[in-house]
Amino acid sequence: MPAIEIGRICVKTHGREKGKKCVVVDVIDDNFVIVTGPSSLTGIRRRRTNLGHIQATEEMLDLKKGATDEEVAKAADKGKKTSFLKSS
Repeated sequence: MPAIEIGRICVKTHGREKGKKCVVVDVIDDNFVIVTGPSSLTGIRRRRTNLGHIQATEEMLDLKKGATDEEVAKAADKGKKTSFLKSS
């Protein structure tokens, strides 16, 4: 399983957003991360998420810690990952 790190694209495995893809923008501790869709792409808004509720993919975006939704969207476009994020 790929490591959970900033820029890693993950799939939500629990809750109403189950099956949607999100991007890790910050690692809080061993149990929680901050993820965003961003909501303009995937419908997932920025929030704290339990690591047990996401599954990492092999895909990465080039991001810095705490990147804004606009920066995530630009990185997805630049890395040609926009369609990957939108697919569920």
